[in-house]
Amino acid sequence: MDLNRMVSKAGSAIVTVTVFLFAIFLIIDFSMGGYFVCLILPVGFIMMTAGLHSECEGDRKVAANIGLILAAVYSTFIMLVYFSQLTTVNNEQLNEQAAKLLEFNKYGLIFNYDLLGYGLMALSTFFTGLSMKPKNKADKWLRALLMIHGVFYFSCTFMPITGMFARMSSGGGNGIGGRLALVVWCVYFLPIGILSFLHFHSGKE
Repeated sequence: MDLNRMVSKAGSAIVTVTVFLFAIFLIIDFSMGGYFVCLILPVGFIMMTAGLHSECEGDRKVAANIGLILAAVYSTFIMLVYFSQLTTVNNEQLNEQAAKLLEFNKYGLIFNYDLLGYGLMALSTFFTGLSMKPKNKADKWLRALLMIHGVFYFSCTFMPITGMFARMSSGGGNGIGGRLALVVWCVYFLPIGILSFLHFHSGKE
């Protein structure tokens, strides 16, 4: 059995399941469940990206390397963000200033780090898609979805700089618009996990 393919397929399955559960938790407004699956998603994403990296040919290795490195940086940011929500924020009494910085739903520092992380994830998918040489129609769809996902880099990186989310925090609100936007992202990203799983599964010996 090809261990590389098995690990990559497992990573794709983790991505698929965690993105699906994240969408469910967003819909039912269960934030702790969402934080927990977002702590697991980066592990699956690195496994999946590493699998695509290992398959790329020599003339596309630079793009694949960039994609894998960015996946690791994304994972670092995101795991710090959600581990802090599940531990420090959930278990400790924070003063007002600390809460403003650390609570995810305050649209403060930790929220901005989350957006930066997902911006880097978008760049990672772009370069990973760029490194692929599709062998069938499903691979072509996977490559296209990975590369198009790269456009999220711009919104994730530059929208926080405008102060838009800080104004949302000061204006109150229940965050329904933000949850809806994340559900739309889940609907987009879910096929990437499924097509990656099928890609590694169909390539078995």
